[in-house]
Amino acid sequence: MLLPLGISIAGSGATAAAGFNPAMFDFWVDSGMGPIKTRVLRAADGNTNRVVYALDGLRAPETLSGWEIETNVAEQMASWNINVVMPVGGMSSFYADWNATSEFLGIPAGSGSNSGSGAMNALSGGPGKSYRYQWETFLTQNLRWALRDRLGFNPYGNGVFGLSMGGSAALTLAAYHPDQFRFAGSYSGFLNNSAPGMREAIRVAMMDAGGYNVDSMAPPWGPQWLRMDPFVFAPNLAQNGTRLWIAAASGLPTSQDGPSFNTLNGMALETLALANTRAFQVRMATLGGGNAVYDFPTFGIHAWNNWQDEFSRMLPDLSANIG
Repeated sequence: MLLPLGISIAGSGATAAAGFNPAMFDFWVDSGMGPIKTRVLRAADGNTNRVVYALDGLRAPETLSGWEIETNVAEQMASWNINVVMPVGGMSSFYADWNATSEFLGIPAGSGSNSGSGAMNALSGGPGKSYRYQWETFLTQNLRWALRDRLGFNPYGNGVFGLSMGGSAALTLAAYHPDQFRFAGSYSGFLNNSAPGMREAIRVAMMDAGGYNVDSMAPPWGPQWLRMDPFVFAPNLAQNGTRLWIAAASGLPTSQDGPSFNTLNGMALETLALANTRAFQVRMATLGGGNAVYDFPTFGIHAWNNWQDEFSRMLPDLSANIG
């Protein structure tokens, strides 16, 4: 289980991949991390009441959100009269407020190579290394109020969803900030982080995705781990009445997932996400669980074509439960 979680997300190979959208605009906000870019697409009807945040995966780049690069979900939301908010960056962050900057053996950031990927970047500078990640504060304070003050966006009753790392984070944000997020969606999320082996798997994944030290995010056996675990904070979601859309596919490839090493990796990742998601489903059932919709497609791997399709299935429910 330790190896696949650290492997790259498989490419979709789907025609839905969009890339840079000139209709979206950069929205820069100052924060404890410095200026952070978010990409915004206005609702087609010009309303400012319906707002949804889309969170990226473990390998989130600093240029554009993976959702913009790989899918057309922003365009779909805008056509449904939803204002789209896509934070950019946060590789390996889990969109959390970290305990410290990422470093190893007390060696400060910038002492090593900043080229290559994975462990090659363990001693490099950059996001989360030259400064401490404070993503939860950014999303629920800095960005939230800047969107209200500068664009007039409603700061209450918003939606949030994400894939993999972003799926876990979407549930975390909704659990602790229910006034801001009344809808949360998780695609292929790791929703049972206290399960045997999961913390070690996350350690390997974060080292592979940018060379990050998981102990800087959450010290071993510290309370941060439990606060970030959807299986543990599930009672918050039940008590808040948060509308949830929880999905994970079977790990079996679709016709778009040709034979390749990436497909094999995506199959392993999705199988692990499915086990986590099923455990979360059982946990929610013990709490009543009437506020959640679950979707377990027969085919789909840890890849963008899977998440594009899942979004299309979720969109009507998302639209009905925000604003």
